[in-house]
Amino acid sequence: MKNDLIYVYCISNNPPGLTRDMEPNVVKSLKIDMFYVIVKFVSESEFSEENFKKNLSDIQWVELNAREHIMVIRMIMEFGTVIPIKFGTIYNSETSLKKFITDYSGSLIENFDNLVGKEEWSVKIYCDRKVLCEQIDELSEEAAALEKQIMASSPGKAFLLKKKKSELTENEMDRLCKIYGQEYYDEFKILSEATYLNNLLPNDFVEREESMILNASFLISKNKISEFINTVDVLKKKDGNSGFFIESTGPWPPFSFISIKEK
Repeated sequence: MKNDLIYVYCISNNPPGLTRDMEPNVVKSLKIDMFYVIVKFVSESEFSEENFKKNLSDIQWVELNAREHIMVIRMIMEFGTVIPIKFGTIYNSETSLKKFITDYSGSLIENFDNLVGKEEWSVKIYCDRKVLCEQIDELSEEAAALEKQIMASSPGKAFLLKKKKSELTENEMDRLCKIYGQEYYDEFKILSEATYLNNLLPNDFVEREESMILNASFLISKNKISEFINTVDVLKKKDGNSGFFIESTGPWPPFSFISIKEK
């Protein structure tokens, strides 16, 4: 079957150097107006609207193609600023693709102006509630005061106070997670041109026992990247023993900071 459909990865403001790593994917650059659109030609058997929807139910197919989508965009990022396009964006012809570029050219220029010289970095903060619980008397005055009452009470009263402290501990851990999450966010926001808060992901999804308390993206000027990374390292050393863990990755395609609007 012919590869008649056009799969779009991203739009670049510079001509990309298409490397041998990309050859198996038949990645091409189409020059449209002042933009370089990174594409590959694909078949209807996989990427027609109907077949694409069917393939979305195949987890292995989605993982393989989504990973390749991000990999290609990250390669193109090495040559200039990119506007990443959503996974699975297909055009039926070069004519329809050119129409999109023409209709949205003003917005594309605005996005490039906002993104040039900047990178998107992801920060996820996790809390090990077991570790935090063990230190709750050090971190919470209320918990520490209640522990003193327990130690000075008769066995019967101590039993009731322990139940009260158990409830208090859960509430205090929730409060501390919010405080620490906000403090981390503020530290990175100072270094950022823009920020975006993502949904917190459940433990099963991230395959971790620790609870996620912050999931944010930051748009960082390239001249502040080293300071950003250093801040991550400092906070890791500062709060790791308290049960808080930082996971920072990047640079990523700046999906969080694009907004394409028709003229």
